[in-house]
Amino acid sequence: MDLFHALSDEEGRLSGLDRKLAQLVLDDVDFVVNSSIGELADRASVSPPTVTRFSRRLGCKGYPDFKVQLAKLTYVGLRYIKPEVPTQTPKEVVEDIIAKAQNALFQLHRQLDLAALDAAARLLRGADFIQAFGASGNSAMIVNELHNRLFRLGCHINSSNDHNMNAMISAAAQPGTVVFCSSFTGRDPALVHCLELLRRRGIPTIVITQGGSPVAAAADVVISVDLPEGKNIFRPTSTRFAYLAVIDMLANLVAYTDRNKAMNTLRGIKEELVSRRDGDDRQLLGD
Repeated sequence: MDLFHALSDEEGRLSGLDRKLAQLVLDDVDFVVNSSIGELADRASVSPPTVTRFSRRLGCKGYPDFKVQLAKLTYVGLRYIKPEVPTQTPKEVVEDIIAKAQNALFQLHRQLDLAALDAAARLLRGADFIQAFGASGNSAMIVNELHNRLFRLGCHINSSNDHNMNAMISAAAQPGTVVFCSSFTGRDPALVHCLELLRRRGIPTIVITQGGSPVAAAADVVISVDLPEGKNIFRPTSTRFAYLAVIDMLANLVAYTDRNKAMNTLRGIKEELVSRRDGDDRQLLGD
C-alpha cells in the first residue's frame, strides 16, 4: 500500500471530508502520528467514526493501523513526503547547483586529513595490485573514476560494484594487494563485511566515507568526508564533487610518487591517441 499516494489523491477518489482529513495529515504528520482518534476528529471538525472510515478507505484496518503505516512513512523522512523546492527557474537552479558544488569543495578543504590522504597515496603507489570496491550509484562512480585515473599512471587496478563479487575478491586477495572502498553513508553492511574479511587476511584497506561510521571503523586508512546535504531531495548530492576531488588528489599524489613511471605510461597512451584520433597533443588524455 502506497499510503502517501493515497493521501495525495492524485486520481481524485476521495470525498470532501476524506480530502479534508488527507490534507490535514499531509500538513501535520507529526500531530497525526501522536494523536488519538478524538484529537484528530476535533481538529478536522469531523466525528471519530468518520476518521475510522477514512482510515479503512485508505487500506488500513482502522485508525491505529493507519497511524502505524503513517509512522513507517515518516521513518523514510518528511522531506520525501513534503519536499522543499527552493529553486525552480533555470537561473535559480544554476546558481544553487554551482554554489553547492563550491561549498562542498570549500568544506572539504577545511576538514581534509592530509596525513590520511598521504598515507592512502603511498599505499596505492606501493601496491602490486589495487582493487576498488563500490556498491551502487555514487560509490560505483567514484571507484570507477579511481580506476580511470590510476591505470594511466601505470597502476594495476580493477574496480567492482557487486557485493558478492567484492566478497569473493576479498576472500581471494593476495599479499601486495591494496583495497580502496567508497561509501557515501558509511553504513553498508556488505562493504563492512568485506573490510573485516580483508583485515583478518592482513590486506591494507583505504576508505573514503563518513567519519565515525561502521565502514570507517573497519578500514585501515580513512579519508573522512562529512558534508551537510540540505533538504532539497531533487538536487543531486553535492558531496560527490568532494569525493571526485579526493580522487583527483590521490591520482596527483600517486603520479608524483613515481613520476617516471607515470610519465612513461601517460606518454604511451597519448602516442596511441595522437596516432589515430587527435592529430595533435592539445586534446584531453581520454574522451
